[in-house]
Amino acid sequence: MNKYIRILSLLSIVFITILFINAMNKDEIEPTTSTHKTYKIKSLKLPSNLNLAGERVPIEEQDILERMERELLVNTYWQSNGLLLLKRANKYFPILEPLLKEYGLPDDFKFLALAESAFIDETSSAGAAGMWHFMKATGQEYGLEINNNVDERYDIEKSTKVAAEYLKNSKERFGSWTLAAAAYNAGNYGISRRLETQEVTNYYDAKLPNETERYVFRILALKEVMSNPKKYGFVFEKEDLYSLPKTRAIKVDTVITNITSFAKAYGLTYKEFKIHNPWLRENKLNNKSRKEYEIKIPLK
Repeated sequence: MNKYIRILSLLSIVFITILFINAMNKDEIEPTTSTHKTYKIKSLKLPSNLNLAGERVPIEEQDILERMERELLVNTYWQSNGLLLLKRANKYFPILEPLLKEYGLPDDFKFLALAESAFIDETSSAGAAGMWHFMKATGQEYGLEINNNVDERYDIEKSTKVAAEYLKNSKERFGSWTLAAAAYNAGNYGISRRLETQEVTNYYDAKLPNETERYVFRILALKEVMSNPKKYGFVFEKEDLYSLPKTRAIKVDTVITNITSFAKAYGLTYKEFKIHNPWLRENKLNNKSRKEYEIKIPLK
């Protein structure tokens, strides 16, 4: 009996296999949709009016075209990162834009800040910190207080003022906002030395370190994508974007022995307080000199 059952089972398998093959041959089984039908990687057309702070990008030059396309492609097709940057930009651009205007810096430099830090509160491997990614020595040179207790690189207003001073000094030195942006990455001395050695005066004519070679183009790519998100495939509603609650400022010229207790007095948790005052690096404010600080309290 078992012998007949095994024979029947084998015949059944053969029969089912034949039916499956016939179905495939007759296209009775729907083939899997190809990826290319639902997702396309398109070559991008560069706008002819690309510029940084009004200074035109010579994309008619093959080398410049390729370098610009590289950064534009990366910032278009790294979709998750691009969307996060768009969301964060809505949070901080409204703060940066009036500050840049007040300090005499072109509006385009908000994209430099974005390129530097991605608006994330992290310190780089080299030790650069804050939205504008200042090194400690540079920040102190321009008057920022930087120590274990207070780090004003994390104060948006003060660090933006310093960034504006640095960039305007570089612009005065090199005569170009584009070179000023490059100098923000490589340093004034580094840019000056290479321009002199190569006997050129233009960013696009200079051979620079790889990071600086990409730096200005990264800023330009962010400007293009952020200014025209739908053109590059980013779809979102206004309510999808991030925002900061409005705050009021209070002046403090005394020691704060315990920030947790100080925050609770204003109905805030320690975390809520530090989100708006990241320049305070510890759970206290030493303030032995009785300096006046401005602390932000979110309106609830």
